[in-house]
Amino acid sequence: MTISDNNQQALDSPDTPALAFYGKMLTFSRLQFSTDDFAAIASQLESTLSNKNSNIPVLIDSEVEQDLAALVELLWSWGLQPIGVVTGLLDEQARQLRLAIFPADGKRIERILPSKKATTQLSQVAASKDSAQTSPANDSVSSTTDNAGSAVNSQAAATTEVNATTETTLTAETLISAEHITSLIYDQMLRSGQSLNHVGGDLILTNSVNSGAEAITDNNLHVYGRAQGRLVAGATGDKDARIFCQVFNPSLVSVAGTYCLRDNLPEHVIDKSVEVRYLEGQGLVFTVMDNA
Repeated sequence: MTISDNNQQALDSPDTPALAFYGKMLTFSRLQFSTDDFAAIASQLESTLSNKNSNIPVLIDSEVEQDLAALVELLWSWGLQPIGVVTGLLDEQARQLRLAIFPADGKRIERILPSKKATTQLSQVAASKDSAQTSPANDSVSSTTDNAGSAVNSQAAATTEVNATTETTLTAETLISAEHITSLIYDQMLRSGQSLNHVGGDLILTNSVNSGAEAITDNNLHVYGRAQGRLVAGATGDKDARIFCQVFNPSLVSVAGTYCLRDNLPEHVIDKSVEVRYLEGQGLVFTVMDNA
């Protein structure tokens, strides 16, 4: 989680930090390339752009191998500003050029696994493992004396149990490695000039988001107060992310990079209890949640 107050004065403290992270939402375009023919690319840029001074920040999303350095130079010559690539064929070249690498659509940074659940599962696995290790070895011998067929079945069952324990142990270790990642419940009002940025889980606001504030998460966003300001869910491209608001009246709303400004919101959803989601081919879909 990152919470910042954009209105704080840097001189409040004599030991002003050299830098600070802020959760600000930036808007940029994505250029999708299906060819490495620079002549064809330049021709289409000429027909698309009215001038070479647009200074538009862009992401490079290519379906084919490219000479990335040359492509970047071509885009700069047309007034575009490449800031990174969508992960894929160009990752290695992007690292060499120190360009950002963005996740592909529909992928979250990491799934949500609450720490309590992780700890509980690990304890259960440890107990099962200890129990398997301390089981008397002569049990199978006794079974052999009584019934050879039963002994074979017991051995097979024991093997299955060990395999299951191994699989569960791996799962538990995975859970433990992610136990610091969880959803966030924030109880205070988000004031104008403040930005709340949470990565790795749902962001749940029990109070209001004032105009001029912003709430950003890579998963689902829930606002149980009055939702103004900028609301962003699926910030890393998760198209399954949703926004739920008790009183919906934002200046901007965005899911998985697709956004809508206040002036373009459907009038019938303003100040209502609303769900916002992204649907392929439709964009943002606004649904009034009927409490009846």
